[in-house]
Amino acid sequence: MTLVAGVDSSTQSCKVVIRDADTGKLVREGQAAHPDGTEVHPDAWWAALQQAVDAAGGLDDVSAAAVAGQQHGMVCLDEGGDVVRPALLWNDTRSAGAAAELIDEFGGGTAGRQAWADAVGLVPVASFTITKLRWLARTEPASADRTAAVCLPHDWLTWRLAGTGDLAALRTDRSDASGTGYWSAATGQYRPDLLEHAFGRTPLVPTVLGPTDPAGALRSGAPLGPGAGDNAAAALGVGARPGDVIVSIGTSGTVFSVADTPAADPSGTVAGFADTTGRFLPLVATLNAARVLDAAAKLLGVDHERLAELALSAPAGADGLVLVPYLEGERTPDRPTASGSLHGLTLASSTPAHLARAAVEGMLCALADGLDALVAQGATVNRVILVGGGARSAAVRRIAPEVFGCPVLVPPPGEYVADGAARQAAWLALGTADAPDWTPADTEEYAADAVPSVRTRYADARDHVLNRVTAG
Repeated sequence: MTLVAGVDSSTQSCKVVIRDADTGKLVREGQAAHPDGTEVHPDAWWAALQQAVDAAGGLDDVSAAAVAGQQHGMVCLDEGGDVVRPALLWNDTRSAGAAAELIDEFGGGTAGRQAWADAVGLVPVASFTITKLRWLARTEPASADRTAAVCLPHDWLTWRLAGTGDLAALRTDRSDASGTGYWSAATGQYRPDLLEHAFGRTPLVPTVLGPTDPAGALRSGAPLGPGAGDNAAAALGVGARPGDVIVSIGTSGTVFSVADTPAADPSGTVAGFADTTGRFLPLVATLNAARVLDAAAKLLGVDHERLAELALSAPAGADGLVLVPYLEGERTPDRPTASGSLHGLTLASSTPAHLARAAVEGMLCALADGLDALVAQGATVNRVILVGGGARSAAVRRIAPEVFGCPVLVPPPGEYVADGAARQAAWLALGTADAPDWTPADTEEYAADAVPSVRTRYADARDHVLNRVTAG
């Protein structure tokens, strides 16, 4: 049996899976927690990786490994390879002002957004690495001066696993590079001019590898795959193909599709990312997803199973009660200072069941807006695949087709980001022309009549919030 390892270094934890390269059968696994916060020292990721690897029985017997990780995080290294400062994560919004500056400096408004979309397939928001580098240069010039190289979380962990200590050995892949703001998925090239413009100079950046190029080797000699950003790894993990739309409900919410052509949306709603296979991964991300369910459960004093029961006991549309779930600001739409709000509260809807239903519908409506944006950019929707921790909720699974207006496929619960990394490792280990087929078994299909009034009421409440934030 040829064994391979896949790592998912996510916002909340590190997961390691060991699988049979030919069949995808899970052999063993391990997990360790990450600290909370939007600023984390990378050493915490390394410690969690070691714990997760130990829990999974080690890597000595694997034939290849690959690391997937949370996108966009800014890891700055000095000339000796030491971390300059704690990494700013994707959900750290302190660089929102820097994002606005970068758009203004390229013409502002529609012209500035179009310029960025044409250059790198995305428009700066606080999540992207390039805005964090501008923030660093403006607010911590001493740290900026020490920075000799910039990489992303999965790049850094892969580099640490390879153990060379040489900054020139930093490697990344297309999917993660495409979320920096200074690499173009359409051209396959870095834009050092944009990096220099944002940061004031051009630090070393990782070499971008192809789908099966090795990024180094473990101590055992087993090759390391190029790795991936978490969403691209999840697409590979579920076996997504052109025409599939994946909705992932984790700490963030993402809606993305596998496409044969790159996206360049000047509104900034759709980010023109790349995938792990040489194709593209147009993506819409929200800051608020599974934590909306967490917050509702905490507010009601119930667990997630009871929250789902409550939500399903209320009528579709929650009798007009609408939650706009911008609990941590929002990335799409770009309103980093927004907050959540409840609309249409009446005596009749002042029940735990109505609030639970409004929380589930509000979260799903925000994701459905992302689905609309993908379609507007030319995406084909043959099927929707629902993954992530939030997909384990019975209410989410059953209400999703009402909100999305189409059948929803739900693979069995799994670590699909780690599985995608393991599938990439298997592709490298087996030397096949394509990644091995690990189609998840026991996928369930959920269907229901669409309830357009849910989306309509949500859109009214959402627009009210956006107008208020803009006016403020």
